[in-house]
Amino acid sequence: MGYTPFGEFVRILRIKHHQVMGDMAKILGTSTPFLSAVENGKKNVPAEWIERLTNYYGLSPEEKTQLETSAEESRLQYKIIPGNSGTNQRKAAFQFARSFDEMDDETALKILELLRNKEDTD
Repeated sequence: MGYTPFGEFVRILRIKHHQVMGDMAKILGTSTPFLSAVENGKKNVPAEWIERLTNYYGLSPEEKTQLETSAEESRLQYKIIPGNSGTNQRKAAFQFARSFDEMDDETALKILELLRNKEDTD
């Protein structure tokens, strides 16, 4: 069974606190099957879980960042809301979505580099 990065993080958290999945499900206000589906990447991590876990377990700022990162890396889907975007931004978003499944690692790295360079100039 393959855990997502989020699944690995919370599983380790449970082990450190001598808890089973049912204990954590109660803390999160969910069912054990739903928590299992999230850990295995079948469902997205609900946003409110980050704060609940951080508060309940007293996570440090670094641990909270790791939790947030693991949740983001475990997402099944991303939503782009064009809002005030221009025509070219919309075209780029739609082309990216259409090309995503066929994208090779080299192209993905080039896109990441381009976007990181944009962040650095802002």
